[in-house]
Amino acid sequence: MKEAMFYEKLKDKKVHCRLCAFNCVISDGEVGRCRVRKDIDGKLYSLVYDKVSTIVVNPIEKKPLYHFFPGSSCLSLSTVGCNWRCKFCCNWEISSAGEIEGEKKTPEEIVKMAIENGCQGLSFTFTEPTIFYELSYETAKIAHKKGLYNTWVSNGYTNKEPIRKIAPYLDAVTIDFKGSGEEKFLKEFSDVPSNKPIYEALKEYKKVGVHIEITDLIVPQIGDSMEELKKLVKWIRENLGEETPFHILKFFPTYLVRDLPMTPIETLEKAYEIAKSEGLKYVYLGNFEGEKNNTYCPKCGKLLIVRAMMETLENKIKKSKCPFCGKLIKGLWGQ
Repeated sequence: MKEAMFYEKLKDKKVHCRLCAFNCVISDGEVGRCRVRKDIDGKLYSLVYDKVSTIVVNPIEKKPLYHFFPGSSCLSLSTVGCNWRCKFCCNWEISSAGEIEGEKKTPEEIVKMAIENGCQGLSFTFTEPTIFYELSYETAKIAHKKGLYNTWVSNGYTNKEPIRKIAPYLDAVTIDFKGSGEEKFLKEFSDVPSNKPIYEALKEYKKVGVHIEITDLIVPQIGDSMEELKKLVKWIRENLGEETPFHILKFFPTYLVRDLPMTPIETLEKAYEIAKSEGLKYVYLGNFEGEKNNTYCPKCGKLLIVRAMMETLENKIKKSKCPFCGKLIKGLWGQ
């Protein structure tokens, strides 16, 4: 255990956790919504600070991050727990785990493991990195000193102060929207009362200079509104910029939602065309094979990056520019 960051003490040994947008008030002996932050005698503790449930080497494209150190590998890790309750969670075994489980790993050991495995960075992912903030923060600081990058794959329900605190050590964030962030969908299928904290977090990430990429899980029949997709795309264009990478993801039936089909390719392609027509320059069908995983220059149309199975096969970008017309291609290319 480790004393948690971002909380204040209240009367009667209660605490107010200010880490995520649920802002839990927790009584002595109880845990917050995430299940991994506990009030013990009027102090808040992280129960998962050194309990790593999953740790594996991944290509950075699997996060997905397409405009960030393409071709590099990252040590991906998580703990149990989550502050959302997605009925279609693909990592439900660890996100909804009832027990605090995991292998004891210190931040120093994690960074050493990344270096020994030839990784260029780390990714805090699989569950929600906000809820194991203390572990990701301490590890990220050490990783930066060793010349490694750090990324989060997040639902975006993080308060502004924690974002500002980790920003000097966080190089990129992938924010995962579900059903284009439509509030009725989020309430019913993720038990999330409002989408507003996600947008506030995104504006804060942009303000502090963290590289941002967005995913949108299109769920057939219940989370595939093209009007909601248009709203999301318009918000991204107006608030984050037209060159923000946008990944449209296919739904796979899992966990508590097994009676729906996979998202039809026709729906995904329609979403792709809408996102492009609404002004986003870099749109991808992120977990679907095909040319819509590649990066093309938005000025001259030339093929710049070839990908397959969420891995980079060829990268023609030179010094962050298109080699054919010289246009600056937004991203962090590691060159």
